[in-house]
Amino acid sequence: MRNGGMKGATSRIGRKTKSTTNVDEKQSDGDFMMSLAKGLAVMQVFSKHQHPLTASQISLHTGISRAAVRRCLHTLMTLGFSNTVDQQHFSLSPKVLSLGHAYLSSTPLVKVARPVLERLSESLSESCSVAIMEEFDVLYIATAAISRIMSIDMRVGSRLPAYCTATGRVFLANMKREQLDAYFSRTTLTRYTNRTVISEAKLREVLEGVKRSGYAIVDQELEVGLRSLAVPITDSYGSVVGDLNVLCYAQRNNIRDMQNTFLPHLRKAALEIAAML
Repeated sequence: MRNGGMKGATSRIGRKTKSTTNVDEKQSDGDFMMSLAKGLAVMQVFSKHQHPLTASQISLHTGISRAAVRRCLHTLMTLGFSNTVDQQHFSLSPKVLSLGHAYLSSTPLVKVARPVLERLSESLSESCSVAIMEEFDVLYIATAAISRIMSIDMRVGSRLPAYCTATGRVFLANMKREQLDAYFSRTTLTRYTNRTVISEAKLREVLEGVKRSGYAIVDQELEVGLRSLAVPITDSYGSVVGDLNVLCYAQRNNIRDMQNTFLPHLRKAALEIAAML
């Protein structure tokens, strides 16, 4: 397993996986709509970049031919989901937000969590969030942020690596053995700080501890100066459907304070959310 060098905590996480999504692998599935898959792949590329992209750049990132990329972009522009000012550089339009809103407005976890999350953040005076596991990353679907400025992007829709975040470790710790093996086989453990655990064996030990204790604490592994604590949110069958997380500055809260003060509040809030699902 290759270990990458130190990178900024807000780097896009899609580059950490060992293989990118290749829609051509699905050609043997007769019911699979290749054109739809390619269009979605083109849209997803924009989430990893903060500037307009050319068809050639999109082709490089997706493995889709430039001709097919141009057809996808033409279709997206015709439907109002993409823009261009010079027919060379493309970006998504605000209409794309309607797709995310459809998910957020129809997901029970988001609806239930929002008021609980606001109360929790106000009570702890720290930024709190609800996240789910999406492929190799954790995806934030609800947040309640305080006014302090943080370099880590915790807005709705933000993604962070699972292996070095408290939210991600809650999910990984509750995976079946074969699921966890598959995760490690396709994920590169990249060092963000000198505290980041990049040994698979060590990380498996950490995950065992998370499973036993029912919570995860990550101490400055994603970014120096930041600590996070997460607990699982379970459904009526006991399956982890999300997790509740608090992010704080290390200089303000030590680990013992987080365990003694934050953890009871997070567990109570997680139970409240679970009871309403």
